[in-house]
Amino acid sequence: MTARRLGGAGADLAAWARDYAYALRWQAAGLLGRWDPAHYRAPGEPGKLPVVLIPGIYESWTFMLPVAGFLREHGHDVHVVEDLRYNTGTLEEMAALVDEHIRREGLERCVLVAHSKGGLIGKHLLVHHNERTVIQGLVAVNTPFSGSVLARLLPLPTIRVFLPHSPELTALTTSREVNRHIVSVYGRFDPHIPGGSRLEGARNVRLGTRGHFLPLSDPRVHRAIVEGIGALGR
Repeated sequence: MTARRLGGAGADLAAWARDYAYALRWQAAGLLGRWDPAHYRAPGEPGKLPVVLIPGIYESWTFMLPVAGFLREHGHDVHVVEDLRYNTGTLEEMAALVDEHIRREGLERCVLVAHSKGGLIGKHLLVHHNERTVIQGLVAVNTPFSGSVLARLLPLPTIRVFLPHSPELTALTTSREVNRHIVSVYGRFDPHIPGGSRLEGARNVRLGTRGHFLPLSDPRVHRAIVEGIGALGR
């Protein structure tokens, strides 16, 4: 094995460690902190669409606090769907909760910003819950649109959706017409999604980030999200 390959493997291992440290930190923040979603709600600046956040599986919305703060600073009205809790339901169940929030808040136009499983929920919403075309599109960060082979290692009902040929993923894969309304942001190494998050027909943004959770705090990802929202809004 060459020195370059050894160095790359070492960087990946270090990124993995930092990634889980980040996950533990924000998991603790969600349990111990007193974060008020209303802090991120305010009339958006002219031309800035409201944003609805959708976290990943086993994640409270606090995992996306760095994203929420950045979007609010850039003039977006940021919505948190607290009813998702830790996002352990089916794609349909979770999508229904997001759809209910959008209707209850009377949003006429919005963009979804999601992480991991949240991106699958977002695509499900575009396919099945967007008859009024309220949702202008989806910016997904590190979403397993094609599944993950690692899902075979955890035989849990909540994880089966990530199997590459699960019924839920297969149904979403065949719904290609909405992919043009999706911006998929991902990095060079994701320990949870070895195959990457590239989605055919979508706007794919590959960055130099490493990790599955840690990129949520990366300025490069934040910029890509804001640019993606702008492109979808146009």
